[in-house]
Amino acid sequence: MSLELARAGGVIGAFGLALLVVATRRDLRVLGLGGWVVGCAILAGYLAPGGHHRLLAAAAVLGVLAAVAGAAIVLRVPWLLAVGTLACVPARIPVHVGSTQANLLLPLYAVVAVAAVALAWELYGEEPRSRELGPLAWPVAAFIAWEGLSIAWSKDVREGAIELLFFVLPFGLLAVVLARLPWSRAWATFLYVQLAAMALVFAIIGIVQYETRQIFWNPKVVVDNAYAPSGWFYRVNSVFYDPSIYGRFLVIAILASVVVVLRRRDPLWAIAATLTLGITWVGLLPSFSQSSFVAFGVSLVLAAVAVWRWRSAPLVVVAVLALVLAGVASPQIRHRVEHKTSLKSITSGRSTLVSKGAKIAVHHPVLGVGVGGFKRAYADLAHLKGKEPKAAASHTTPITVAAEEGLPGLLLFAWLVVAALLAAFRKIGSAFEGTARLVFAVALTAILVHCLFYNALFEDPTFWGLLALVVVSARADRAEPQPAVEAPA
Repeated sequence: MSLELARAGGVIGAFGLALLVVATRRDLRVLGLGGWVVGCAILAGYLAPGGHHRLLAAAAVLGVLAAVAGAAIVLRVPWLLAVGTLACVPARIPVHVGSTQANLLLPLYAVVAVAAVALAWELYGEEPRSRELGPLAWPVAAFIAWEGLSIAWSKDVREGAIELLFFVLPFGLLAVVLARLPWSRAWATFLYVQLAAMALVFAIIGIVQYETRQIFWNPKVVVDNAYAPSGWFYRVNSVFYDPSIYGRFLVIAILASVVVVLRRRDPLWAIAATLTLGITWVGLLPSFSQSSFVAFGVSLVLAAVAVWRWRSAPLVVVAVLALVLAGVASPQIRHRVEHKTSLKSITSGRSTLVSKGAKIAVHHPVLGVGVGGFKRAYADLAHLKGKEPKAAASHTTPITVAAEEGLPGLLLFAWLVVAALLAAFRKIGSAFEGTARLVFAVALTAILVHCLFYNALFEDPTFWGLLALVVVSARADRAEPQPAVEAPA
């Protein structure tokens, strides 16, 4: 498949999703969903390895049949879609087809397929309705449309197609469908229990890894541990590929438990949440994910301010001191500072990535280098060799957006972030709904802070899911009581 057709597919898919997000008329929404399907199909055809057409066609047929069966279940119990999404967040499956190798969220893509079929079924029978994502609809749609359009001038169409097909398009659609969920206290509670249980299991695996010095999946972490400057420094990744992603997941679970301890008056809930929090925190420590610790500190301060207002000032001071001590205690940072190494070395080369990324944005202020073009543009600027130089990978989402989408993309990204935070922290009361909103708000804050140091915001389905849950919880005041049959067993 040609590059030009792939560019067209990216634009069609992104504009279709954007139309689906903002349109209220049924015919326009159906048109948008159709554009999403066509765009995804074109991008899939462009990225599919040659010589395996029968295998891929058979997999597609089986996938559609499974999606139809799953959609029939989800249409009866809609919140199972949220449960399935959370369950599949960590599941990256190594895939080898021909010469192509990648770790893909295959189970989650199955959930997206179920969501798409369920949405298509509902669209044909519903009346005009308000936009599911509410105040986030226009910023989400505008950013998706601009990012999709930027593949038309991308310096690396293949990377752009990967970004759109495997992350922005499927997770954006998933956010739309999740935002349609009716508010339910029972299911919101179930989601917290599921999150806490998953984090507890992952933390125990991480603790065992630290004790046994056994790492899964990632050989780079094994090499880094072998050359660590201290014997007690040993990074773990649990079932995740990257320790930073492992740390981010645990931080979200810890923050949820913190909110439960602060807001729930039931002593049994407080005790259970405290025990879960403590074990999960122990599992977080050997991740040595500095970005996760910073995200946790900032979000914890915001949670304290939301709950205690001005009385949270002492905790703010303690959190700042804790972050400073965490940095000093890190053997990597202490070793580099004591030996007076450069800022580039202290930040593991990220300061150079940021500075050169900013130069790319300055050199392409209006349009940027297109979605997926950061690595190629950075390699050209730094005179790096090879088709996919790993040293050119970005680590900061705002810099990546500025470089790839230009000033318009950066402004749209800022609009999306501000709108999401305003919606998340709006009207946090003392009732159950207020507690749920606070959980979603601090979790969203943690992900946004984390993306300043680790470029995986739009690639994280948790971010898109939280956007949807923020909107769902905002409708809680006017939600009708849920039938007892919808509560989880």
